[in-house]
Amino acid sequence: MLAPRLFGIVNVTADSFSDGGRWLDPQAAIAHAEELLAAGAHVLDLGAESTHPDAEDVAADEEIRRLAPVVEALVARGAEVSIDTTKGEVMRAMVARGARWLNDVNGFREADALQAAAGAPAAVRFVVMYSRSSSPRAGRPAAGADGLLDELAAFVTERRAAFAKVGVAAERLVFDPGMGFFLGREAAPSLTVLRHLERLVAIAGPPFVSVSRKSFLGEVTGSPVARRGAATLCAELWAARHGAGCLRTHDVRALRDALLVENAIAGAP
Repeated sequence: MLAPRLFGIVNVTADSFSDGGRWLDPQAAIAHAEELLAAGAHVLDLGAESTHPDAEDVAADEEIRRLAPVVEALVARGAEVSIDTTKGEVMRAMVARGARWLNDVNGFREADALQAAAGAPAAVRFVVMYSRSSSPRAGRPAAGADGLLDELAAFVTERRAAFAKVGVAAERLVFDPGMGFFLGREAAPSLTVLRHLERLVAIAGPPFVSVSRKSFLGEVTGSPVARRGAATLCAELWAARHGAGCLRTHDVRALRDALLVENAIAGAP
């Protein structure tokens, strides 16, 4: 049976590539989060700074200002909240408000982010993402698929050791292979990760996969962001079949329904 945890995306941002500005108002973000929960999200992944290559920088205090009322409202109603940030200051502030996951596209490679993780309560877990970019932002590196799986294996080993050094057990870590512009400007690296996902499962455990509406799907299909729903769902189902433990998505209901149908077919006599 396919049973990945579904992380519903709530971008409390002005310039996210897919829906920037739609949920910047706290009440709009809370309402959208409630819709995602009703659709079947297990966790809400909130971010206040976009990481696409052309996004603007957002200071830590502004991230906290955007996130705080949304996190407080959702935690108060019992929702499980993840915070998508690279900044240790933001991590500490949101964990203090009840966040249960920290999701860092920079893989907690900054010393302050790693220290924030080390200081978090034992119940908090960490999504540790791999990126070929030299900065916390997706950088469209000119890198193909050659050697990528070895890079991922080395990253997992190195990050586990770094977390262990500050007292964080490997069981609290979930690895995200990074997709789209984090791996390269072309589709080949992302497709390679999906094609060999079971190898990553053997290396790192069930991974966290975030393919929703991303650039490589547009390259394969020729579709703009607004028309990548079917491509997204196909890639997400592939990931679920091949061992993904968590799927981060914009369209929770479509993915939930597709997984229910897959499981019903698999269980039919």
